[in-house]
Parts: sequence; C-alpha cells; structure tokens
Amino acid sequence: MRFLPRLGLSAALALAAFFGWRLLLQSPARRHGGDLAPRAEEGFTLTLDTFLHVQQLRKRRLRAFCSRAGKVTALPSSQDERASLPPSLRVNTKLDLLYCQVPSAGVEEWHQLLEKLEEENVTLPVPLPYRQLHSKETRLSKFNQTERKAMLKSYTKVLFVRDPFHRLIATFLQGMGISPSFSSFVQEVLDSGMHNGSAAWKPLVSLCWPCLVQYDYVVMFGFLRQELGHLLHRAGLPAGSLLPELTDSQVQWTYRWLSEQMFSELSAQQKRRLSHFYRWDLAAFPFSSSFLSDRPSTTETWQK
Repeated sequence: MRFLPRLGLSAALALAAFFGWRLLLQSPARRHGGDLAPRAEEGFTLTLDTFLHVQQLRKRRLRAFCSRAGKVTALPSSQDERASLPPSLRVNTKLDLLYCQVPSAGVEEWHQLLEKLEEENVTLPVPLPYRQLHSKETRLSKFNQTERKAMLKSYTKVLFVRDPFHRLIATFLQGMGISPSFSSFVQEVLDSGMHNGSAAWKPLVSLCWPCLVQYDYVVMFGFLRQELGHLLHRAGLPAGSLLPELTDSQVQWTYRWLSEQMFSELSAQQKRRLSHFYRWDLAAFPFSSSFLSDRPSTTETWQK
C-alpha cells in the first residue's frame, strides 16, 4: 500500500504533461540572472550568442557565491584528503571532459551521449599540450595529484544543475526512499542531515564542489538539448545526430504544477528547513522560480 501514493503521483505527472504543454505554448519566456526559462514555442532557437551570455551570468553568480561562502578552492594534497573528493566528480579521459554526476538531475542521456561519442572514435581537433591519459576509471579521486591538476586545468568541465525541489520530487517518484508519502520522505531527508544523507538528494554544491572546479559550462535542466549542442560544438566534439532525445523542456511546467501540490503537503517548519538545507544551491545558482527560493532561511549565513 505504501507505493499507491507514489503511483498516483506518477499518473498525475503524466496527465499534467498534456495540459502543461498547452499552457507552455502560451507562456512568455523569462530570464532571471542566467535562469533561461524554457520556451516551448515551436521553432524557438537558442542562439550561440545568447547561450554564451547566459553562461557568463551563471558563472558570475557562482563566483560571487564562492567569494562569500568560504568554500574549498584548493585540491586536497594528502591521501586521506584526496579520499574526501566526492565520487560524483567524474572524468572521461578519451574526450577530455570533467563533469559532475548528479542523481535526479534529469541528465541520464548525457552518459548515453558519452558512450556514443566514444563509439564514434572521436579525435579532438587540437593537439593536446600534455600526455593524454587513457583510463576506464572515471572518478577524479582515483587519479594522482599531477593528473588531477592537469584535468582541472585543461579538460572541458560541465556542471548540470536543476531546481533542488524538483530534484527532490524526482527522487521521491523514483522510489529512492522508504517513505509512503512525500511529507514523510522530506522528513527522512531532513533527519538524515547534510553529511549522512544520500547523494540522491544532497545539494549540488556538496556533490560538485563548484568553488574548486572552475566549470566552463553550467547547463540548466529545461534547455539541455540546445545548450549541449553549443557546448559540444565549442569543445570540438560532434553533436547533431548524436544528441539523444531530451524531454526536460516538456516536463518543466509539469514539475511546476506538481511542486504546488507537493509543497502544500509540507508543514511550515519542513518548508523552512528544506530551504535551509538547500541554501547553498539557492544562492549559487539562479533558481529564482523555485518554491524554496523565497523562504526566510535562504538569507541566513552560509556555513561550511
């Protein structure tokens, strides 16, 4: 019986998608400091100039956050410290890519794309100024200090971000938890705390160390296909037909609708605590339309 509420929500998600798509066609796009709200109008194209401008806005906000928050900005040197590097930091040594593997960020197709690129036997267009590594290992923490420094300096670094409340909903719908209701699931998340919680719902700042890794691209859920197309082109990698079908823009309004329903299930205390839990993400990234962004606790002092 505990799965019935989750099944009901999944059904509601599918039903809302149909009506939500129609409403999206009538809604103007909005921009909030680099938060490029998805436009569903047929034929809309994200130009390269707009993409680059939005990237600058997102990275400027991230740099401002890092300067205030006092986050880690230097690589760990000792072996014990190196072990503390989050396993979500991944590399592809053949394609010279470094990225953060974030659960429930809606970018599972990214890994399929990397596999396709490897199968195509892609050759990077510019000769590398260092000895290229060839390793099946993908965790950054498994490489030595010299290799990590080279990767952080020369690899194309990509960070995928998504509204933390939407990530939480996606995690719940995927069954990553034992709670029968969304409210009890949120309580489970809050009780687990920042350090003991699952990577499925940890804040992006904790998983991806964006103040240490100077990401070249901050790609937001909602416009993945067009943003990835520009990203791959600038990195000298083929895009076009290799890009998988990405449905993130089609579910944005649906998640907005679902957020209203699920947010109303939470107590005032849970809402405040959730906003505090994700305070780093809300400050570092332009989630202006998040249900958590206007809670009082977002203005509290950041802590390590």
